[in-house]
Order: sequence, then C-alpha cells, then structure tokens
Amino acid sequence: MSDHYTLFQMSIFGALVVAALAVDLWSHRRSESSVSLKNAASWSAFWVILSLGFAAYIACTHGNAQASLFLAGYLLEKSLSVDNLFVFMAVFASFRVQGSDQHRVLYYGILGALILRFVFILAGVSILAAFETPVLIAFALLILWSAWKMFRAIGQPAQAGEDYSNHGITRLAGKILPVSSSMDGHRFFTKKDGSLKATPMFLCLLTVEFADLMFAFDSVPAVIAVTRDPFLIYSSNILAVLGLRSMYFILAAAKKYLVHLEKAVVAILVFIGVKIILETLRCWPFGSAFNLYVIFGLLLIGIAASFATKKSQKEV
Repeated sequence: MSDHYTLFQMSIFGALVVAALAVDLWSHRRSESSVSLKNAASWSAFWVILSLGFAAYIACTHGNAQASLFLAGYLLEKSLSVDNLFVFMAVFASFRVQGSDQHRVLYYGILGALILRFVFILAGVSILAAFETPVLIAFALLILWSAWKMFRAIGQPAQAGEDYSNHGITRLAGKILPVSSSMDGHRFFTKKDGSLKATPMFLCLLTVEFADLMFAFDSVPAVIAVTRDPFLIYSSNILAVLGLRSMYFILAAAKKYLVHLEKAVVAILVFIGVKIILETLRCWPFGSAFNLYVIFGLLLIGIAASFATKKSQKEV
C-alpha cells in the first residue's frame, strides 16, 4: 500500500484500530440510554490521545516531516467532519432514532466507513499516479466549489419538509430488500410473516453510510492534497473518522455555541484548494509543517470566535 511503510507497521496500525474498536464496543455493550456528555468527552479524549500517540510513533520511525503530514491530514478530516455530524443529527431525527440506539447505528456506520474509505482512497491515489496534474487541478476545483457551496449555506435555514427517510438510497433498498414498516427495538433485521426483513433502523444505517461517502468526496481529495502517501492518507482519515461517534454526542450538546466553526472549515477548504493549485504549478514555497499550523490556527479562530459571540450576546 505504501513504499515508505512496511507490512509489519501497517499491521500494527490495523491491530491498534481493531483493539480500540473492540474496547469501545465492549464498554457500551449494555448501554440502554443516550451517551452522556461526560462519556462522549472521555472517549473523544481517548481517540485524540490514540491519534497523537500514533503520530509520535510515525515521528520516531519516519521523522517529524511524516508526522506533520499525518497530523495535517488528521486535523483536516476532523474539521471537515463537523458538517457530517450535523447531517447525522438530521438523519436520526427523520428516522426517529432515539439516543439509546444512535450509538449502535454510528458504531456500525464507522465500520462501513473503514472499508468504503479504503477503496475510495486507494482508487484516488491510483488515479493521481496516472493523471497527476489534471486530477490534482480537478481536486482543487472540487474543494473550492465545496467551500463556496458551504459558504452560501451558512445561516440558511434547513429546507422545510426535507425527509431523509425518502432518500434515494433508502428507496433503492426498499426495491431490493423486503423492508419492515416498523422498528424492532435496535435490530437491523427482523422476522415478519416467516421472512427476514430489513427494519427502518437498517435504512437509517444505509443513509448514514451514504452521507459519509458523499462527504468523503470533499474530505479525501483535501487530505490527498496534503500528502499522497496512501498509508498516511488512510491512517489519518480513519483515526479521525473513528472519533466521529463521540464527537457527535459532544456536538449534539454544544453545537449552539460553535456558531463560527463552519466558517473556519470554509477557510480551510479555500486554503487547501489554493495550495494544491499552486503546488501543481510549482509555486508553493512552504513545507508540510506550514499546513498544520494554518489548519490548527483556523480551527482555533473559529472556536474562539464562537465563544466570543456567545459571550457578547449575554452581555447585551
């Protein structure tokens, strides 16, 4: 998968991911209520510490430059995941999935994302190797277009009557699979009239997977713009995605405070789009560490501005 990383090192990463997921699933095996803010914050800290530990491992085995590329990709994917999480909220609302079942859907959604993003990243890097310059320019234009679309949507109310349960992927599933008309607890499949049928919970899972894949069209090209090493792309992407579930429950409680974070994400997208064009034209004088500083700085500005706005509103 990579010329710089051995099969043994990739196996270490795979074992790390499997072990962490197993611990996560075991710790929530008897959860029958919504994930608390304290629990979500604890697990978010766990995933961040795990990612930083892996970055330290890369620094020790391959140098600080490679670790900076990993962290830049990780922070970029984290920042671009914010919109994804808000879509997850809308999906759960449309399917009327309660907090006690949201963790289960997100858990299996993340497992699906591990496979789908592997295929997506592998295909993306292969295309880059064959058609480097035109594909990089196309990626940059896609990123800038995404930034413009996101900027125009800031502050706009959600469309009235939007129903995610009527999404194309769920309609397609209904034509291919026998679908139950009602939930059966937290099960994805149920037996009715002597036959196995998919529940609306399973259709919700499909919609979450579809939403994540659509967001990958924005985030994966952006990370490829930071580094073209397949292992760094995948490891940074996956470790960022693994923390999405805990991050979702934090944002569900704190989203009203982060009013300017989306603007920071737009700024990051513009930065990456311009950077990739200038790099392709051999006009980019900065190293990989500069990307990390800019991404981290823009995230801090968005968070700080959000809390400053909230404070000023209280004082008025």
